[in-house]
Amino acid sequence: MPQQRILIVDDEAPVRDIIAALLEHSDYAATAVGSAEDAMTRLQQDPDFDHVLTDIIMPGADGLTLLDQISADYPAIPVVLFTGVNDTQVAASAFRRGAIDYLLKPFDHSELEGVVARAIEHGRLRKLNAIYLENLRSIVSTRTVRLRSTMQDLERSYDVTLEAMGDALDLRDEETEGHSRRVTAYTIALARAMAIEPDELRVIARGAFLHDIGKIATPDCILLKPGRLNSEEMAIMHEHCQRGYEIVRKIPFLRDAAEIVYTHQERFDGKGYPRGLSGDEIPLGARIFAVADTLDAITSDRPYRKGTSFETAREEIARCAGQQFDPQVVEVFLAIPIQAWTELRAEASRLPNASLSSALCRPAIASARRYA
Repeated sequence: MPQQRILIVDDEAPVRDIIAALLEHSDYAATAVGSAEDAMTRLQQDPDFDHVLTDIIMPGADGLTLLDQISADYPAIPVVLFTGVNDTQVAASAFRRGAIDYLLKPFDHSELEGVVARAIEHGRLRKLNAIYLENLRSIVSTRTVRLRSTMQDLERSYDVTLEAMGDALDLRDEETEGHSRRVTAYTIALARAMAIEPDELRVIARGAFLHDIGKIATPDCILLKPGRLNSEEMAIMHEHCQRGYEIVRKIPFLRDAAEIVYTHQERFDGKGYPRGLSGDEIPLGARIFAVADTLDAITSDRPYRKGTSFETAREEIARCAGQQFDPQVVEVFLAIPIQAWTELRAEASRLPNASLSSALCRPAIASARRYA
């Protein structure tokens, strides 16, 4: 095995020479210097020492100062201090500052050998612990990367499931085909402009995409009726919020998004349904969605009317601020140029199928980013 290397620091040449000779007799490789400054210079040039043995009282920087520097710059190297002054306060200070042991002059060969052996063993354990921690960090980092990749794959699979649910609704109601896709893109644009955090943005996007999923349970004779619904039929249609909520909340990763499904028809003034919530009682995601939903409804064709311009939709939404819509959301909406909405509608329409993943992560929101 290679010799253990010890750095001896003492301003008295006879003392450091005797200590060096004793340690070399015990088969250690000893290097002796005359000051704390020389010790730090030597460590900077060659930090591969197993132990530092230093006097406390020296001209210039003392042993305690050297201890502080070694603890800060070379924490793996154990330090033992020695002195001819029997002062318990100095000893206590040395231990508090990281010393491994403390020797009083004069000391004999056996005392020195015992202290040095303990210090070197302590240093060996420190190095093993450092290696263990580094390996542990490497393992944790590798597994974190794998877990993140797995979670991303899982999230993509979730969104594929959502796309299938959206496709199912589009198959039932061709009148609103593409509506979920467009309104999700609009909702994302508004939420980004309001500086919504990414995790919350995903929740809002999923809630927007699934807002009408409860209509799967609405009878065709009502859902597909070409004319105006009577009061009884309208009451059944209004049940889609509650039904959608009951469907979505059973899926753990959609539990937060279910709240948007439940409240997307509430109005800021409390005159909406199904619970008549008002103001901040309505989740922010649902308040953002309400503006995006109306924007798409006004600008999209229906069998009974043609869609109108984004300018008209903008005026209607501004008129209903404080009544149907949250005024703060409307203010953000009005700050986004109409060109952004027209570009976003065109891009959302080009997305394959429902493609919620694309609406969240890809070019569907490129236009919105420029104005958010």
